[in-house]
Amino acid sequence: MQRVTALLAAGLLATLSFSPASAQNFPNKPVRFILTVAPGGGLDITVRAVSQKLSEIWGQTVVVDNRAGASGMIALDTAAKSPPDGYTIVVINSTHAGHPVTQPKAPYDLQRDFAPVTQMTSQPYILVSHPSVQASNVKELLAVARTRPGGLTYGSSGNGGLSHLAGAQLALLGKAPLVHVPYKGGGPALVDLLGGQINILFATPLESIAHIKNGRIRAYAVSTVKRSSVVPDLPTLHEAGVTGFEISGWYGVGAPAATPGPIVAKLNETFLRALRMPDLVERFARDGVETVGSTPEQFRAYLNAEIAKWKRAVASTPGFLKP
Repeated sequence: MQRVTALLAAGLLATLSFSPASAQNFPNKPVRFILTVAPGGGLDITVRAVSQKLSEIWGQTVVVDNRAGASGMIALDTAAKSPPDGYTIVVINSTHAGHPVTQPKAPYDLQRDFAPVTQMTSQPYILVSHPSVQASNVKELLAVARTRPGGLTYGSSGNGGLSHLAGAQLALLGKAPLVHVPYKGGGPALVDLLGGQINILFATPLESIAHIKNGRIRAYAVSTVKRSSVVPDLPTLHEAGVTGFEISGWYGVGAPAATPGPIVAKLNETFLRALRMPDLVERFARDGVETVGSTPEQFRAYLNAEIAKWKRAVASTPGFLKP
C-alpha cells in the first residue's frame, strides 16, 4: 500500500509540474541510462552504441550508469525510485521478464513500476566453451559433462539471469550435470571463460563473435529456434539434439511508471530514430543482433507475454531453476 501511495503521489506531482513545453524542450540536461550489468558485456556494448546516437540527436550527454548486481535488481530498483521526468531511463531485458518467478522478493513490480519505452534489440545466445573442453559438438559436450566428476561449470550474468536459465535448461533437457557459477554481468563471465576458470557459457553474439573467430573459444550452437545469420553454420540447440530448447535475448528500455506520456513518446521517438540509423543497424547485424524499435504499447504487450512465458516454463518444468 505504501508503494502504491508513493507512486500515486509521484504521478500527481509529475502531472502538476508537466506542461506540453516540457516535452518539446526535452531533454535540456544530461539523461542517465542505467544498466543492470557490469561494463564489457553485450548489453553494455549495445547501450553505449545507442547512447552515442541519442547524444547526437539530442545534443545532450547520455550518462551510462552501470549498476551491476542482484540479477539487475539494484539497477531496476534505483530506476523505479527515480524522479519520473524522463531524465532517468533503464534497461529492461529478457532476464528481467523472469523476475516474477526467479526473484519473488524483488523490491519492485516490473509491470507496475515502469513505463515501457521500446524494445531495442533481439538476439540469440551462443553456447561456447573454453578450448580445453574436449568436445567438437553438443552431443560430445554433454557426454563430457556426464563423465567429468561434478560435471562442467557454466557461467552466467547472475542468479536468475537468462544465461542462468539457459544453462539450467540445457542441464535439464540435455540430462547432463552442469554447475552454475554466477557473475555480475556477461563481461566478467566471459573474461573467466577466456581464462579457463569456467568451462562453458551462453554468450551474446556481441560478446563472443570476435573470440570465436580468433579461436579463443569454441562455439557449438545457438539458443534460438532459427539459426543466426552471423553464424549460419552453427545449428540450433534443438537441431543439435536438445529437443525443445529455445531461448532468445532482448534488450528494451523503461522509465519510472509516473513519467508523463508525452515524455515517454519523445523518448520512444528518439530511440526509434537512433535504432533506424543505417550504420547502427549494419553494426548490430554483423554481430547477429536485430534492431527492433517498437512502440511503448507494443513493448508492454511483449513484456507481459514474456513474463507469462517464464511463469509457464518454470511451473511446468520441475527443477528448472536448480543450479
